[in-house]
Amino acid sequence: MGFFSGLLTLPVAPVRGVVWLADVLTEQAEAQLYDPGRIAAEMQQIADETAAGEITEEEAAEREEELIRRLNEGRARRG
Repeated sequence: MGFFSGLLTLPVAPVRGVVWLADVLTEQAEAQLYDPGRIAAEMQQIADETAAGEITEEEAAEREEELIRRLNEGRARRG
């Protein structure tokens, strides 16, 4: 980037920084949301809660269905 173009685009630099930060945060959140290890841990937590009688079988099935959807979506995003 040349000196003059750098000066002309200087006022929008903070906006570019915020957009970059938002992109990084989105990538990190999605990586955690679709992480197979994290999903497996959540599945185990559901099984533990069901065994302890903290949640019903119906609630467990609903939560497991959501986790399976996330797992499949994560796999689809990775290609």
